[in-house]
Amino acid sequence: MFIDKVKLKLSSGKGGDGIVSWRREKFVPLGGPDGGHGGKGGNIIFRVDKNSHTLGAFRSIKQLKAEDGQKGKIQKAYGKYGEDLFVIVPPGTVIKDFETDEILLDLINDGDEVVFLKGGRGGLGNSAFKSSWNQQPTKALPGQPGQEKTVTLELKLISDIALVGFPNVGKSTLIATISNARPEIANYEFTTLTPKLGTVNIDYRRSFVIADIPGIIEGASDGRGLGLEFLSHIERSKILLFMLDLSNYRDLETQYNSLRVELKLYSEKLYERDFGIAITKIDTVSAEELQQKVSDFNLVVDNFDHKPLFILPISAVAHTNLEQLKFLLFENIHKDLNIN
Repeated sequence: MFIDKVKLKLSSGKGGDGIVSWRREKFVPLGGPDGGHGGKGGNIIFRVDKNSHTLGAFRSIKQLKAEDGQKGKIQKAYGKYGEDLFVIVPPGTVIKDFETDEILLDLINDGDEVVFLKGGRGGLGNSAFKSSWNQQPTKALPGQPGQEKTVTLELKLISDIALVGFPNVGKSTLIATISNARPEIANYEFTTLTPKLGTVNIDYRRSFVIADIPGIIEGASDGRGLGLEFLSHIERSKILLFMLDLSNYRDLETQYNSLRVELKLYSEKLYERDFGIAITKIDTVSAEELQQKVSDFNLVVDNFDHKPLFILPISAVAHTNLEQLKFLLFENIHKDLNIN
């Protein structure tokens, strides 16, 4: 199951208590204090692992706690440190304060580790309080408590390109054809129920990552359909690829305008993102109809406030213009684009 948002209560370990102890050895009648210090409590550490793809591991977990430190020992021995607790998350995980929704961490790079909550320090044993004027200290300190924080973990997929379109416009077919992703494909709306990522190879050393989310419909900003729920997964994408379907009952302009409206209602930054346009399913119309519809749409494009990087008719089924699309996307990814 794809899980992209969970709530967790996290607690680092409490420090172990220091102890009061006296050195007792034969022939050493005045051995003095030898109470050891408590061990430090374990930390809560986030670790990013690219082999993790969802937050599903936390589906049934409400609370995580690191190990407490052990109390001090005799002969001035330290108590054992509490074990650190590593919380493994996929790249693109955002850690937010549950109460304020403030972003505390944004974890992107595979292998990164961040100490999130530090364990409490161990308490001092009575050996620490010996002095010239206090040869018999009876004081020891308790360990410090650990830290606690209730957080929200939210996954935002990391991709270079994000596909945006109505349901059943060919997004799944395209990503399955040009990448290593294998989404479910069928002739009905909402085939895609969860976000999908795929790697598109240009050659042996050049590639990019493409994301597909459930289709967006009119009224998505009011809670209709599935697409808006997953728009957070394309917030990191450098370029949006609008997919406009020639076989859809809506004309190209209507599809484009509706998608732009829903994006703007969701996020002004996403609305301003650079984008290209793929006119899909060109194999479903005649050459004359294709030429007329594309020509009419190009006239409309001249009035756009925000011009597309390119407009390209494609057919994922017939593999028409797919190589050209891959190169256009790759070239534009590496331009200085506005992704803030």
